[in-house]
Amino acid sequence: MSDIPTFITLEEAIRISTQIKIKQSYEEITLDKAYGRILGKDLTSKVNDPPFDNSAMDGFAMKYYDTTSPPSTLKIIGTIQATGQEDNITVKSGQAVRIMTGAPIPKGADSILQVELTTTKKNLVTLSQEGMKHFIRRKGENLKKGDVALKLGTYLTPSKISLCATMGYSTIPVIRKLNIAIISTGNELKSPGEKLKRGEIYESNSFGLAGLVKWLGHNPVRMNIVGDTIEDLRKILNKASTECDLILTSGGVSMGEWDLVRKIMEEEGNLSFWRIKLRPGSPPLFGTWEKTPIFGLPGNPVSSHIVFRMLVAPWIRNTTSSTEPTEFRTVAKLATNVKNSKDCLTLRRVSLIIEEGELFAHQKIHQGSGNITSMSFSEGLVVLKPNKKYNIGEIVEVIIL
Repeated sequence: MSDIPTFITLEEAIRISTQIKIKQSYEEITLDKAYGRILGKDLTSKVNDPPFDNSAMDGFAMKYYDTTSPPSTLKIIGTIQATGQEDNITVKSGQAVRIMTGAPIPKGADSILQVELTTTKKNLVTLSQEGMKHFIRRKGENLKKGDVALKLGTYLTPSKISLCATMGYSTIPVIRKLNIAIISTGNELKSPGEKLKRGEIYESNSFGLAGLVKWLGHNPVRMNIVGDTIEDLRKILNKASTECDLILTSGGVSMGEWDLVRKIMEEEGNLSFWRIKLRPGSPPLFGTWEKTPIFGLPGNPVSSHIVFRMLVAPWIRNTTSSTEPTEFRTVAKLATNVKNSKDCLTLRRVSLIIEEGELFAHQKIHQGSGNITSMSFSEGLVVLKPNKKYNIGEIVEVIIL
């Protein structure tokens, strides 16, 4: 244990952990199954978007110089629907064409006026103002054929899936989802719904961690609760290492006699570091068990959530070449006193309130690391640097929950 880094900064922990990667594989899926997946390669557009100059409005297409002295009356010479007949129509001076949104611009036309700014009588249209050149959407103004529109590692949101379809893809390559084992440890833990005896509590960490794994686009594998024996712990770690790409344990990483995850990793695993300068959440460890990466997370639920967001999530993003989804950060004014640490990066749970156009951070709930209610009813985490005094009214960085 003497040569293992201990009580290191979060940045150093991220650097050490991301040196250990796993081999990634890929699969081809349809767009219907793409939500929340991670793109497996750069995607180039198969088409121009728009594929031709087209109208942004229902209205009339005409020559702009015919509209500079409104009201202007022009002769209607035809109609172009979205399917387009522009090859059969050429607009000349004094003429206009009725046009639908998305329809190709006919030859000779260089402006559009929306239908509600016109009146028609038989085959004549009167324009109440000048034509709008910017109502013409130009060929390739959104995407040009061959351009890279989405990069490897992109987290596929609904709008990005729509973009894949716009580019002409019915199937796309994605990174295979990681299978991530989640193991909670401790004799005191019982599954929700079971009857509790004195000294027992319901196990909750695995459910929260499973949600965080899904948030990143991967498969959580919740395994059985493990009691406080080295034999049971070894057995389930061996099972997880053969079935999953990453192991997350919860509990058993501190300095107590029954902190068996730390002990077994010291004696039988390959430990890369133990304890980081982060509060809540200072006792996590990282290493490999039978060549499978493992993060040992604290047992307190707030600590396990924060360590996942600040340490595990960066590792998962790095190993899958993804930058998303990431933590959204903003700034706010402190509205209440907050306590930081002399030597640790400290994250305090706060409520965020807009007052007179400014965002204020209020610490309303007690900050015990066992109080998952404080995470559930808070909107953000105030980021407090070590050994710095923070005063009410000071601008601070906030991670949005």
